[in-house]
Formats: sequence, C-alpha cells, structure tokens
Amino acid sequence: MSRIGRQPVVIPSGVDVKISGRSVTVKGPKGTLTFEHTAVITVKVEGTEVVCTRKSDADSALHGTTRSIINGMVIGVSQGFKKEMQIVGTGYRCAVSGSKLTLNVGYSNPVEMQIPKGLEITDVSKKGDFFTISGFDKQLLGEFAANVRKVRPPEPYKGKGIRYKAEHVKTKQGKKVGA
Repeated sequence: MSRIGRQPVVIPSGVDVKISGRSVTVKGPKGTLTFEHTAVITVKVEGTEVVCTRKSDADSALHGTTRSIINGMVIGVSQGFKKEMQIVGTGYRCAVSGSKLTLNVGYSNPVEMQIPKGLEITDVSKKGDFFTISGFDKQLLGEFAANVRKVRPPEPYKGKGIRYKAEHVKTKQGKKVGA
C-alpha cells in the first residue's frame, strides 16, 4: 500500500488545478506546469485537495510517484524551488551575463551554459564562488544544477570543483613521500 499516494495534495490559495483526461495542469503566480499521468491512476480535485487513486495494488509505485509529482508542481508554482551551488578552487569563479552562465573552473577556456527559460541565477557572490539557481519546475531545476555540477565535479584529493552547498565531499589522503 502506498502511504504517500493516499495523502491528498492541498491546493493553496492562488493556485488553480485543472484535470482534462490524463493531463493535469497547475497554474499559479510563478508559472504553469503540465503533467500527463498513466491510465492506471485516477486524479480528481475534491474541494481544495487533489486526490490520487489507483486501480490495483500492483500500481502502488506509480500511485506514490504521481502524487509526488503533482505535489511538486503545486509547491513549484506557489513557492518555487532553489539550489545553492558552491565553487571551490583557486581562481575558480562564475559570472552571469544575460541568459548565460560563464564558469571559469580551470579549463583553458571559460565554459558558457545557456540558462533555460523558467530558471534564474541569483545571489552571485562578489568572488563568484557562490550562486543560487531558482525556478518553479523542480525537474528542470535539478537537471540544470546537475549539468552545472558535471562541468567540474568535486575531486577527492583537494575537494576542488562545483558542488551543492550542503554537499559533503569525502577527501582521500594523498601520496606519501618516502618512508
């Protein structure tokens, strides 16, 4: 039995949820998101809640997943999401100009990344070693943050690279010289 799937999703004021067939559209002050769920899950709006039900017990994984996606959509269009990133390393920094993120992380040329629509990069520190990615689409935000981290992942000896702010990098001991 899916415990997460049985919980209703509370719709806050200012958020509108519309269901047509298998398509769920959530509209709020930050934007609009659409999701198409599988046929084995039934989604209904009952008052100020969205309720997901399933046809059989074999579909419990899809039940919880569908409910979690709809909950993420509701939170995203009402409050939004953010990921804080940190750049560690001598001379490593970032800069934002227009819709491009420029990363100087030890390569011969700076790496430029196009910021997707619906996301924005804020709180860039003066040194360029901290920045925040924010947006209302949780999936797009996580994917872009992972692609930024993939440019220069933290290495295990000195911990240099791009990481999430709360991420702990386990460091290894370096080579020992003469014994």
